[in-house]
Amino acid sequence: MSFVRQFGGGTAEGRARDKALLGGKGANLAEMASLGLPVPPGFTITTEVSRHVLEHGAGSYPAELAAEVDHALARVEELTKTGFGDPANPLLVSVRSGAPASMPGMMDTILNLGLNDITVAALAKISNNPRFAWDCYRRFVAMYGEVVMGVVAPAEDAELPFDVILDDIKRTHKANRDQDLTEVALREAVQRFKAEIHKATGQVFPDDVKTQLWGAIGAVFRSWGNPRADVYRKMHGISASMGTAVNVQAMVFGNLGEDCATGVAFTRNPATGTPEMYGEFLTNAQGEDVVAGIRTPEPLPELGKKLPAAYAELVRVAKLLEGHFRDMQDLEFTIQKGQLFMLQTRNGKRTGKAMVKIAVDLVAEKLLEPREAVLRIEPSKLDEVLHPTIDPKARPASIGKGLPASPGAAIGRIVFTANAAEEWAAKGETVLLVRTDTSPEDIHGMKAAAGILTARGGMTSHAAVVARGMGKCCVTACTSLRVDVVKKTASFLGGGKELKFKEGDTLTLDGSTGEVFVGTLPLVPARLGEELGTLMKWVDELRTLKVRTNADTPTDARTARSFGAEGIGLCRTEHMFFQPERILAVREMILANDEAGRRAALAKILPMQRGDFAELFRVMDGLPVTIRLLDPPLHEFLPHEPHDIEEVATALGKPVPVIAAKVAELSESNPMLGHRGCRLAITFPEIYETQCEAIGAAAAEVAREGIEVLPEIMIPLVMVPEELRRLRALVTKAFDKALGDTKIPYTIGTMIELPRACVVADRIAEHADFFSFGTNDLTQTTYGLSRDDAGRFLPAYIDGGVLQVDPFAVLDPDGVGALIELGVRGGRGVKPDLKVGICGEHGGEPSSVELCHRMGFDYVSCSPFRVPIARVAAARAALQAGGTSRK
Repeated sequence: MSFVRQFGGGTAEGRARDKALLGGKGANLAEMASLGLPVPPGFTITTEVSRHVLEHGAGSYPAELAAEVDHALARVEELTKTGFGDPANPLLVSVRSGAPASMPGMMDTILNLGLNDITVAALAKISNNPRFAWDCYRRFVAMYGEVVMGVVAPAEDAELPFDVILDDIKRTHKANRDQDLTEVALREAVQRFKAEIHKATGQVFPDDVKTQLWGAIGAVFRSWGNPRADVYRKMHGISASMGTAVNVQAMVFGNLGEDCATGVAFTRNPATGTPEMYGEFLTNAQGEDVVAGIRTPEPLPELGKKLPAAYAELVRVAKLLEGHFRDMQDLEFTIQKGQLFMLQTRNGKRTGKAMVKIAVDLVAEKLLEPREAVLRIEPSKLDEVLHPTIDPKARPASIGKGLPASPGAAIGRIVFTANAAEEWAAKGETVLLVRTDTSPEDIHGMKAAAGILTARGGMTSHAAVVARGMGKCCVTACTSLRVDVVKKTASFLGGGKELKFKEGDTLTLDGSTGEVFVGTLPLVPARLGEELGTLMKWVDELRTLKVRTNADTPTDARTARSFGAEGIGLCRTEHMFFQPERILAVREMILANDEAGRRAALAKILPMQRGDFAELFRVMDGLPVTIRLLDPPLHEFLPHEPHDIEEVATALGKPVPVIAAKVAELSESNPMLGHRGCRLAITFPEIYETQCEAIGAAAAEVAREGIEVLPEIMIPLVMVPEELRRLRALVTKAFDKALGDTKIPYTIGTMIELPRACVVADRIAEHADFFSFGTNDLTQTTYGLSRDDAGRFLPAYIDGGVLQVDPFAVLDPDGVGALIELGVRGGRGVKPDLKVGICGEHGGEPSSVELCHRMGFDYVSCSPFRVPIARVAAARAALQAGGTSRK
């Protein structure tokens, strides 16, 4: 077994398909080398070594590794006609990470490795450019000092000591920019950087190039476990066990002069999907300058004016690579003395809007089949396409404008550090993270924020790339913005004025135009483009699982239907009771001392409910509407604070002690397992009778208008078959009475939300026309977790690896899923055509939808804005599993 794979010179030991072993970067470097593209030679240390380090500890490598690295290094020396550490003609290398899953900026990189006081003189002589050589050396010492030797900033928002030193040198030498520093100034920087390393760590910067190389390799492997990489993996569901590869590659230099450049290019616009070369570059710079956002780069078309031959070659290579990989590519390149070198290609991260457009366009361009395009869609990213945008009719003048790095609108209170963003978000605040620029260390704050605004950077800077990957609104390079982290203020300069804002003030960002506005702007629903319609047509042709919506209001129902919902899978009738004009009647019903009193109060509620149901039936003309009868415990409708109790007592004309006593009487130690659901109707049958009369009357009324009504009445929280048998009879009698002479087909089913119901599902099915699995409560009762309280400790379980995911967010296939399968098998064993669906929040989560497909469900039901996501997930499930579900 070889732990090292070589690439370069037109050959490679590996291809793009070897990502699990070589990581994404190494596999694609090998692929480009095999295609004969200009790739500097190098080698990849495989992910097997990373897993060895994870198992045996930092610095512990397989015995064969050192010899294999030496052999591969000799091959790079041969191809470049240089020597590693050679005092006359030195080889310099970069050392970069490269996991199987793309994690931009989350792990560490070292450039210009192999420089010391001797080789820097050789580089100066060979290049005939001493300033260039010392610029490379000061960059290397700073990178190595930070990444390998552990020199850190003294506080979260303080600058690195190396940056402080460099700023001081620039002031002393009257240099405005890094590139204005002279050779003398850069020599001073190297000396002071080394002194800082010794002061901070007690160690001497190593001059031995082999020591440098193994230090860098160890640091990259360690960076797999750093906090920012850990946060990113959890955000994107990347397994910590896959490890990272390490790529060691001969350096090429974009900082040799004005005929040199470095940049990032996308073969299509990653924000919009438009088929155009898109990206940024800097002349006389190294790659980290572009992605770090330290200097604001130039747009890619300008490269065609400055270095036309190199740009033409870049366009040719970009087209070749997109055609080869059949997807939009994200390229990193360096131009050295007019010659193009490719340093990376990967499938580019993109916004939801771009994802849809690119998939549809690639089919039109005959690069993909519709089935392949659907499999390229990441269902959860469709959420971005449905984001509201700023209302164009209420758009004031902006206070600042930057680059539209990631689209959508974001409104929030501004904070200036990643930690503050996380802390405020944990308290329920919606925040915008405002920074001079972001670094990979800010990933946790970017995750917590609704949007990101930076003063520096570009369209391909760290903030832009990560925000697009997360679907966050982002504006970069807002040059009028000044951020003072210490004073917690942000200022916008323009027109001779300064607008100042403090932490907690509210701003609105438009990531589609790059504009910044004061306060909260009104939003309008997103407009769905033609490409999404085309994609959804393919999706609906491929899927077999129907998608309904959870909707309690006509507005929600209309929204869901516009998104392609095929009915209502859950209408929660209790949500209709909380409106101010209704809650008093509900409370009157609860506080009644006898059945007559309850019926009198329910009579006031009946016409209100009838109107609600009638409007839902009208909106969902021709589609099924599943109405869940009253589910929550009665105490939820009662006041609990003293002043609220007084208000209710006054409104109902009852003494305060009577109301307080009733509240106390209804209070339960564990209400979610108490007197709720069908148990209410067993003890107070008039509640369900009234609701069914309202549903039946509404159905008859709307049917007479010529609208097709398909009501499905759902009885919640059944634990024993006898409950359902009795209540089915009650529902049928009340419903038929309300229908009168009107003939409308209707069904009666139950919500399966208890483990016992899954176990005895065969007997429950005798009285049911359908099962709808309520996975929110089924997860609670299976795990023995309270959804309301588990948030206090579940994060620790997930962070510590006890649980891989939150079971309330992603349906548990092993426990909850096994119970569901048992329930489906039991129910269909009695009634083979029993309709089966899911109506918990899991119904809109892509992996849960795929699980429902595999278990043979008829439909899933989710919130309106998740309907397109569930449709795509259902189509992907059908393609991956061969269509085992039933339409």
